[in-house]
Amino acid sequence: MIKMIALYKQPKDQAAFDEHYKNVHTPITEKIPGLKKMEVTKIIGSPMGKSEYYLLCEMYYESQDAFKAAMKSDEAKASGKDVMSFAGDIVTMMIGEEVNE
Repeated sequence: MIKMIALYKQPKDQAAFDEHYKNVHTPITEKIPGLKKMEVTKIIGSPMGKSEYYLLCEMYYESQDAFKAAMKSDEAKASGKDVMSFAGDIVTMMIGEEVNE
C-alpha cells in the first residue's frame, strides 16, 4: 500500500482552515481515481505539550502504479492546486510505503 501524507502546521485562522478543508478540499481530494481510503487526524498535542502541527492526512493507494496513475488525473491536479491556494505555506507532502513485517 502506498500513501500520500500531508502534514499541516498550525494555521493562522483555524476556523477558516477547517471550513475550507472540510467543505472544499476534502470533496475535491475524495474524487481522485484510485484513492482507496483517506484518514484525517487532528493533532491535539505532543508528549512535550503543544505541537507545531495541526492536521495529518493519509491518502491510501493500492500500489505504486495506482498512485502514479492517480497523480496524473485532473482530480489530483485540482486537489494539488487547491491545497497550494489555502495551505501552501504550512503543508509538507510525503509519499510512503506501508511495511508489514
